[in-house]
Amino acid sequence: MNTAQTIYDLIGEEQIRLLTKHFYQEVSKNEALKKLYPEDLEPAEERLFLFLMQVFGGPDTYSEQRGHPRLRMRHAKWKIDAAMRDHWMNAMLVALDQIQVDQNVREAMMTYFVKAANHMINHD
Repeated sequence: MNTAQTIYDLIGEEQIRLLTKHFYQEVSKNEALKKLYPEDLEPAEERLFLFLMQVFGGPDTYSEQRGHPRLRMRHAKWKIDAAMRDHWMNAMLVALDQIQVDQNVREAMMTYFVKAANHMINHD
């Protein structure tokens, strides 16, 4: 992966859209994750799509629409422990397996996901 290129540059919007679609398909099958979403999953899927586009170097649409991401604050209302993190990571791993990305890109994405998921833990 050329360091001058972002993940967004390398995989494009469509792959990020597919990743979020596959992720929420996994969420819908996982009772622990599903209970975090009292609403229909579509709004959450769209928010994650916009967020990941921005995080991986694409347009700042997420921040334009919703302000600074403040991930930990936005997730503070839920009890997120290591088990919940693992549910989330497993769903993301399955989603990543469904899209076609270079191994180096996958590793870079996983590095971000692991760091972010660990940062969300707010309970023992």
